[in-house]
Amino acid sequence: MGRALLTLSLLLALPGLAQERVSKSHVSANGMYSVRLVEQAPGKCRVEMLKESGPAWTFEGCVGTVDDFYFASNDGERFWLLRPLVEKGKKAAVEKVGKKKVKIPAWANATVAVMYGRKGQRLQERHLQDFLRSSRELGEVRQMSAHFKWLEGTLGIPGKGPRLTDDEKVEFEAVGAKTYHLSF
Repeated sequence: MGRALLTLSLLLALPGLAQERVSKSHVSANGMYSVRLVEQAPGKCRVEMLKESGPAWTFEGCVGTVDDFYFASNDGERFWLLRPLVEKGKKAAVEKVGKKKVKIPAWANATVAVMYGRKGQRLQERHLQDFLRSSRELGEVRQMSAHFKWLEGTLGIPGKGPRLTDDEKVEFEAVGAKTYHLSF
């Protein structure tokens, strides 16, 4: 009987041991808002836009991971999600460059940045080839078996990490040290 109670109490306590995981919060350029992703359990997440006084709004959905970068707009209505570790795509693309056709690898078409609105709607998205166009630049991307790394200052790639500027732009360096900006 004692063992049964002990086993039952352990089984009931296990769900309580699973802790929420939270992404790093980044404050808006005006200091009014911050945004973060809260992973309550695998596949169960919410995005929280916070003010100093508490939550401004939330929506349910796993739009990224806790390891991604989230940047809030000055009005707290939008946020950019920047993915440093991206799953490779499956379908290569062919682009016409002048009179030649050039094959773009599937992973170059992968989405690396998305701007979301307060209800979780996608407002804009950027693909890796929006930032890295030449074969030399694409050659700098760190390839793994199912993912790639492309963002300096993250995941062991030297450089400055992504940041929000005073003029409300997300600033970052892709591999190859060229600086890019995303505007709200």
